[in-house]
Amino acid sequence: AGARSVATGAWVRQGAAQDPDGRAGASHLLEHVVFRGTERRSRRQIALALESVGGTLNAYTAREHTGFEARVLDRHLPEAVDVLADLVRHPLLREEDVDHEKEVVCEEIAAVEDTPDDLVFEMHGDGLWGGHPYGRPIMGSRETLAETSRNDLAELHGRAYTGANLVLAAAGAVEHDEFTELVVRGFGDMEPGEEVAAVNPPPRPARGTTAVSRGSAQVHVVLGHPTPGQSHPDRYPLLLLSAALGGGMSSRLFQRIREELALAYAVYSYQSFYRRAGVCGTYLGTRPGSGSAALDAVREVYGDLAREGLAGGELRRTKDQVKGEIVLSLESPAARLHRLAGFALVGEAFVPVDELTRRIDRVSEDDILRLAGEVMDPERQYILCLGPEGAEAAQADHQDWR
Repeated sequence: AGARSVATGAWVRQGAAQDPDGRAGASHLLEHVVFRGTERRSRRQIALALESVGGTLNAYTAREHTGFEARVLDRHLPEAVDVLADLVRHPLLREEDVDHEKEVVCEEIAAVEDTPDDLVFEMHGDGLWGGHPYGRPIMGSRETLAETSRNDLAELHGRAYTGANLVLAAAGAVEHDEFTELVVRGFGDMEPGEEVAAVNPPPRPARGTTAVSRGSAQVHVVLGHPTPGQSHPDRYPLLLLSAALGGGMSSRLFQRIREELALAYAVYSYQSFYRRAGVCGTYLGTRPGSGSAALDAVREVYGDLAREGLAGGELRRTKDQVKGEIVLSLESPAARLHRLAGFALVGEAFVPVDELTRRIDRVSEDDILRLAGEVMDPERQYILCLGPEGAEAAQADHQDWR
């Protein structure tokens, strides 16, 4: 049977990296406050609008955008688009609601502080990007929240939540003409406003190692490397390199760190692409006393890749893995929705799946070797170790990985 659900969303090109100076977390706080009530709906009516018909309504804040998303049965798409338009365009932003959500976000911050494998990424980003907006915590801090006023949020909403910064998309059981009609009805008379400027990356992200001592059952380690932005052609060899490095049970890191050495339960690679820069790297969690050995083993794997790249058979397998994962993921309407919006948010022309797989197939062994030498260069690493004896991991000898 064909899918009967629709995933739809509205995204604003305003995220944590564009928060006003001294108001880190403002975009995230605004995302919270809009759910407290609009000109047409109370907070309970917002909650019931789609849940009462079996749908879902969510929102999130990222580095360079804020997203509002819904999933419903196809016959309830009009209600979903109407709710999204109401949230984006007509929030009340009352003083008492701002104060209420500040308390909620403080609890959210506390939850991250109690989750070291989340906290280590936040601290790593802060250290890697320094005082640059890319390094700001998305939720801000208790101090910046206290400084953020209702007027700050109203000004941010008026400046950023405009037609020039809006992306609307739908995927699943939906007809283009029907969706267009609903969008025109809900958003067609929005003021265009001015586009929020993209953030320029810092000229030189941090390098070296930082240790943060903290009581926890494990030492949590993140190694990160700056990369080009989402639209750069190096994105495709980066995806392959990351998959071979730590993208599953067959990856080099998993096989070496977990299967051979038993130094970690969780070890994986990651990548995040922004409009004009990005970051890729590795996470692992290991027992106290093993941080140095685990880092040495990661360096060994990095060094092998930097020297040798991916040989023909491994490169072919990695291409098949990445292409298969992409195609399988797109069986979900939500995944197709995110892909549609992702291209639009960075101003990139949509790339059909067939063309995407062709670009992956065109990546050569030389592309991989060149990129591995760049992103695994020891002179470009920033490492953060968090946990008991975090300094022990950080003080591991920095051998020449190449």
